[in-house]
Amino acid sequence: MQPIYDEIFSYVQSLPIIDTHEHLPYREDQRETDTDVLREYLVHYFSSDLVAAGMKRADMEAARDVSTPLMERWKMVEPYWQLARNTGYGRALDLTVQKLYGFPRIDASTIEGVNEAFRKTLQPGQNHYRHVLKDLCNIEFSVLDSDFNCDREFFRTIYNLDELVLPKSWDAIDELSQDTGMSITSFDDYLQACDAMIQLALDKGAVALKCHAAYFRSLRFDNVPRCEAERCFRDMLDVRGRSAWNPRPLQTAKAFQDYMMHHVLHCASRHRLTVQIHTGLQESGNNDIANANPTLLSNLFIQYPEVKFDIFHIGYPYYHEMAALGKMFHNVYLDMCWAHIISPAASMQALDEWLDSVPVNKILAFGGDYQIIDAVYAHQLMARQHVSKVLARKVAEGIFTMKDAKWMARRMFYDNPKALFDRA
Repeated sequence: MQPIYDEIFSYVQSLPIIDTHEHLPYREDQRETDTDVLREYLVHYFSSDLVAAGMKRADMEAARDVSTPLMERWKMVEPYWQLARNTGYGRALDLTVQKLYGFPRIDASTIEGVNEAFRKTLQPGQNHYRHVLKDLCNIEFSVLDSDFNCDREFFRTIYNLDELVLPKSWDAIDELSQDTGMSITSFDDYLQACDAMIQLALDKGAVALKCHAAYFRSLRFDNVPRCEAERCFRDMLDVRGRSAWNPRPLQTAKAFQDYMMHHVLHCASRHRLTVQIHTGLQESGNNDIANANPTLLSNLFIQYPEVKFDIFHIGYPYYHEMAALGKMFHNVYLDMCWAHIISPAASMQALDEWLDSVPVNKILAFGGDYQIIDAVYAHQLMARQHVSKVLARKVAEGIFTMKDAKWMARRMFYDNPKALFDRA
C-alpha cells in the first residue's frame, strides 16, 4: 500500500487548504512579545494533557511565568511532558519544532535552542504569518474566531452568536446598543438590535456565525414561548439599574437562551448563513461532555433547513453519531477542525466511516483551531497525512480509484469549505 499512499500524499501535499477554524492573533503585530516558547506552547491544548497527566494547575501557571528562568520552568513541566508526549497535542509540538526550527523534538537538550529560534520570529519584519500559513501550509485563508479587524491576507472572520444568546453582563448588552446605535429598553428593542448586529457583522465581512454554548450548557435548544423569554428579559432589566461601581453580571435563564438561539437562527436562515457549532470535547477539562453531544441539535437541523450547520471537532467522542447526522440532514456538514490533534486514530476512524456513509461534499478536512501560529503547520501536516492514509486504504481495497481519491481529497480540503465560507 506504500506506493499508493505516497502518490496520494504527494497530491494532497500540493493542495491549497481552506482552514475552517482558528483562534490566532488577528494580525501578526498582535502576537504577544513578552513571551518565550514555553509560555507560548503552553497557552492551551498540550497544557491540558499535562494537567491530565497529574501536573497541578497552579504549577502550570508558574510554568507560564516568563519572569522565572526558562530552564527552571522546564524542570517543572518536564516529567509531565514526557508522560504526555505521545498524545496528538504532544506530537504536534514535536513536528512543529522539527520543521520550523530544525530540532528533533522538545526536551531538556533542545528547549533553549528552540526558544532562541522562536524568539527571532517575534522580531519586526519577520513575516512569520506568511512563512507559516502561506509558504509552509499553503492555506488560502483561515476562518478566524472572531475579529472584524483581521488581516484579510490570511483570514476571514465569523461573528460569535453567543454574545446575543448568552450575554454574560449588562455591559455586553450596552456594547450591543453602542455597536448598533439602538437604545435597548425592552425585549423588542433587544431582538431588533440582535438582527441589526448580525447585519452589521455581515457588512463588516463575517462569513459565518459561531456558537460555543456547549461549554456552558446543553446543546438542546427547545422552542420556548415568547412570553417566557420576555419575562426573563424583564428580570434582567433589574440588574441594569445597579450603580456603575456595582458588578452587573447576568445569569440568563435557559428559556431566554433557547428563545434567542431560535431567533438568531431565523435571522441566519433569511441570510442563508453557515452556523458553526462547537460539539464534543471541551478544552481544559472539568466540564460535562454530555452537553456537547451533537445529536442534541437535531431539532435545529429540522427546523432551519436553509441554515448550513458546520458541526465541529468530529463531535469527539461522538463521531459515529456525527456520521448519522451528516447522512440524515442535507444541511449538516462534518468538520474535522481540532480533531487531528485531539486523537489521530479517532480522526482516521471517523473519516473512514464517514466516507462509507456520508456524501463527500459534507466533509471538511481541516481547521487548525490554534492560538499558536507555529503549531498550525504541524496540524495541517497531520491532517494531510491522516486523510491520505484513509484514502490509500480505500484505494488498496479497490473501493475507490486513484482518481476518485484525489478528487475527494481536493473536495474535503478546499472545495467544500470554499463553498461554505467564500462570500466574496
